[in-house]
Amino acid sequence: MIYLDNAATSWPKPEAVYLISDKVLREESGNPGRSGHTLSLAAGRRIEETRLFAARFFGIQKPERMCFTLNATDALNLALKGLLRSGDHVIAGSMEHNSVARPLETLKERGVEYTKIPASPVYGTDPADVKAALRANTKLAVFSHVSNVCGTVNPIAEIGALCREHGILLLVDAAQSAGAFPINVEKMNVDLLAFPGHKGLLGPQGTGGLYIREGLVLAPLREGGTGSRSEELIQPASLPERYESGTQNTAGIAALGEGIRFLIEEGPEKIRDHEAILASRLIEDVRAIPGLTFYGPPAGAGRSGVVSVTLSGLDPVEVALILDNSFGIAVRAGLHCAPDAHRTLGTLERGGTIRISAGCFNTIEDIDRCIKALSAIAKE
Repeated sequence: MIYLDNAATSWPKPEAVYLISDKVLREESGNPGRSGHTLSLAAGRRIEETRLFAARFFGIQKPERMCFTLNATDALNLALKGLLRSGDHVIAGSMEHNSVARPLETLKERGVEYTKIPASPVYGTDPADVKAALRANTKLAVFSHVSNVCGTVNPIAEIGALCREHGILLLVDAAQSAGAFPINVEKMNVDLLAFPGHKGLLGPQGTGGLYIREGLVLAPLREGGTGSRSEELIQPASLPERYESGTQNTAGIAALGEGIRFLIEEGPEKIRDHEAILASRLIEDVRAIPGLTFYGPPAGAGRSGVVSVTLSGLDPVEVALILDNSFGIAVRAGLHCAPDAHRTLGTLERGGTIRISAGCFNTIEDIDRCIKALSAIAKE
């Protein structure tokens, strides 16, 4: 199989990710932070090691501000529902994933107001539009770093500077950028950073995290055992315990640490350049296919490796099935849990797009085979 669905979850993983999962389950599978015996202490060390890796990778000065979650969706829900209250105003983009759009709709029913700013599928969100949308009660701006549908990159550093200047908090959805784009929360003025472990960070599913800037206090989504202050019935105020109730996914978090270690050793710039080369090859060649429409930024460094296309007269899901069954190529078709993005692209009513997303282990040969397959389907 040629796997080109890395925007959904990356595959394959670095060998060390598989090996550490097995090792932890076999040899270090105590309950982290709950006991003083050897297995429990070993599990706790694995989790804290990954926390240090993640803090280093994202420029987080205090590792305890990096809290582990189930995935990016869990992190975004914690950030939005833990922060916002009735009367608050939020600014968001018009191409956000449902992990942002749906919580905002729920919060709207609780008295939170929000404004969707129209975004360009090529250039992303204009910081000037963010400034124009500010109100006296604006508390938060939330934007994806990179579109999961068409690879559009938002100018997060510029938006972050604007938000900091006006005393507005910035939440960044890094589901498609963590691991592939450089992120430094201090330099980019990011107050809250949500990320998954299973995509660009090359870890397993069921892992992720939320960075919370010092001074911010969120209401926890869940309370319970933290292994500390057990005599108190009130959730601890200290981080990361406040947001990490219950037994942690030790094997998964340890494997995430190995994914981040791989990225640090390889260099995220190298991986980003590789994915940009693959995306450029794909974009430049598929444009010549009759009946094919391409969406998003042009080939080059100003986009991610996520590419969306449609073929005239064919349902995107049908094309994806043909690619899988007849050519052994895995892609994703449909709305990609982001109807707002497809509304912006004009593809909502036609069932979305065919999304082709290369990863760091894909090759030029993989892309060329995909191009030939799309060309053959178009000719039928």
